[in-house]
Amino acid sequence: MESGPAIFAGAVFALFGGALLVWTGVRVRRGEPVAHGVSQGVSAALASLAAVIALGLGAYCLTRL
Repeated sequence: MESGPAIFAGAVFALFGGALLVWTGVRVRRGEPVAHGVSQGVSAALASLAAVIALGLGAYCLTRL
């Protein structure tokens, strides 16, 4: 019964992390700002870090089934 919430949370984290990583990559590749008012390098690094953390949490949730 506890595997349902773990699957949902893992899927949400994985989808969010993957989408954020793709979105950040596209913005950097096009030379567009990732966050307004912040250096492109710093904002891309922080967004990528958040994406990797979300992917890691998703993997963690899905491996705990």
